[in-house]
Amino acid sequence: MKNEDTGFINNVTPADIVVCQNAGSFLQSAMWGDFKSRFGWTAKPFLIEWAGQGVSPLLVLCRRLTLGVSFAYIPWGPQLPESFPAYNKAQAIAELAKKLRPFLARNTAFLRIEPPWHFTEEKDSTETLQKETALLVSAGLKRAAAVVQPPDTVIVNLDVSLEQLLAGMKPKWRYNVLLAGKKGVQVETGGGEKLAEFYALLQETAARDGIAIHSFDYYKTLFEINIEKNKNGDNSFLRLYTAKHEGDTLAAIVVLFRGQYATYLYGASSNEKRNLMAAYALQWRALQDAKEAGCLYYDLFGIPPNDNPNHPMAGLYRFKTGFGGRIIHRPGSWDYIYKSSIYSLFSIAEFLRKKLRDFKKNR
Repeated sequence: MKNEDTGFINNVTPADIVVCQNAGSFLQSAMWGDFKSRFGWTAKPFLIEWAGQGVSPLLVLCRRLTLGVSFAYIPWGPQLPESFPAYNKAQAIAELAKKLRPFLARNTAFLRIEPPWHFTEEKDSTETLQKETALLVSAGLKRAAAVVQPPDTVIVNLDVSLEQLLAGMKPKWRYNVLLAGKKGVQVETGGGEKLAEFYALLQETAARDGIAIHSFDYYKTLFEINIEKNKNGDNSFLRLYTAKHEGDTLAAIVVLFRGQYATYLYGASSNEKRNLMAAYALQWRALQDAKEAGCLYYDLFGIPPNDNPNHPMAGLYRFKTGFGGRIIHRPGSWDYIYKSSIYSLFSIAEFLRKKLRDFKKNR
């Protein structure tokens, strides 16, 4: 492992959470830090002074594991300067990990980092990913046994007309959007007041698809903190969409509007009337609202890495890629190790948990 400083960072300084108010990603925002602080995490905000390239905020989340051991986590960060050389990004990540160490608890075993940069789906995407991996490994990082945030996603460009948005969809998706309207599916919008409906559908979805979900309080708290942050000048807002037909709630989604991006965070659907294509009506309404709100991009937030029909979430890949966006890939979750023996034990346990979850999905 390389330990020398590369000189990309002049200083890392602890700061107040407000410095993250306008961070590039919602996962680096003050809202997200305050939200995760309600569920077992400690939010540590910093300012990074880059060598000759300005200052950027950083949110680090810390959590205790067991037996007095902790780890730290940077979701989709750090926010690098726009002109930062691509071939130096991995070295800068490793330097940041070393400079953060004095500010973390003494029992911190490792720092998990999700580099925010990405590349688009293209002919040489496999080769690009291999190069990215080699750079991160050479900088002293280790690929995590399991990812936290989805590294692969679909992003729809909203800087076009509504007619072009529809035309950009796959024909079947366009047909389903129109079909839902013809069949009388109505889309309603609201906030946390409709969370009980959403959560009932989410429980139904979890039982059907074999996925894990959070408690009702988790989603309720997210809406409450978003409202609180809005009062203090935060530039984001959450919206809950429900699709209904003749009094039945068929599907629901939660979308976060923040700056240039609208992000589809959560979705749920009923086992009933699935032929009415309510999920398509919801996405179409959210796309329109995001465009009207001035967002430039709609992030469908998470797909499998490729179109593998045997993947347990293959249906999710087909659904999200049908809306006409571009597929992008991020490096995923990487660990900078502070205590190797403890990290090895944690990594084995995490790998086994991931295998168990995948087994349950494939049953």
